[in-house]
Amino acid sequence: MTDDPAMGDPITLLVVDDHPVVRDGLRGMFDSADGFTVLGEAADGVEAVARTAALDPDVVLMDLRMPGGGGVDAIKELTRRGARARVLVLTTYDTDSDTLPAIEAGATGYLLKDAPREELFTAVRAAAEGRTVLSPAVASRLVTAVRAPSVPADETLSAREREVLLLVSKGTSNKEIARELFISEATVKTHLTHIYAKLGVKDRAAAVAVAYDRAILGDRPRP
Repeated sequence: MTDDPAMGDPITLLVVDDHPVVRDGLRGMFDSADGFTVLGEAADGVEAVARTAALDPDVVLMDLRMPGGGGVDAIKELTRRGARARVLVLTTYDTDSDTLPAIEAGATGYLLKDAPREELFTAVRAAAEGRTVLSPAVASRLVTAVRAPSVPADETLSAREREVLLLVSKGTSNKEIARELFISEATVKTHLTHIYAKLGVKDRAAAVAVAYDRAILGDRPRP
C-alpha cells in the first residue's frame, strides 16, 4: 500500500472470508490502494471475533456463510462486546434471510462481491466514518421489508383468543361471544385487538382468513 500523508492515517481492515483466494484478492486490492492497511485475515466468524479483539481494525470486511462460524453470529458478538470496528458485509448473497439478520445484528453496511473496485473503496471509507452503506439490491429489499406489514413470527394466540376467533369465524357478534364465554364485551374487544396485532391484520374477516391459512382454526370450511 502507498501511504499519502495528506490523507491522514490509513483505514485499517480485517478481511474475513473462508476462501483463501478471496482473502488474497482483497488484501492485494487494498494494499495497492492509497489510504488502506490490511492488518490481518480470518477464515470464519469465530476467528474474526478473536482477530478483531487483537488487531482493533477500523473496518471488518465480513463474509456471511462460512464453515466454523457464520458472519451474522460474529457481528452479534462484536456488537455485544462493543467493538470499535465497523462491520461491512461483503458477500454473494442478497436474500432476505441473509441481509436482514446481518443488518439487525449490527452491520454498518452490506455489499455484494460483484461491486466495482471503486465502489468497495468508497464503501469502506464510509463505513469507517460510521455511515450506512448498502448495495442497491439490498437497499431495495430493506425498503420492501420496512413497508411490509409487521407480523410477529413468534407470537401465538392464547387459548382464550382462539376461542374468541373461532366464534368470530362462525359469524358470532361481540355481544354473543361475551355471553357464551361469560366475559364482558369490553374483554372481547380487547381479545380481538390482541388477535389483530398478533396476526398482522386490521379486521375480523382478515383475522379469520389468516387463521385458516396458518391452520390456527384447523381446515377452512368447504363452501
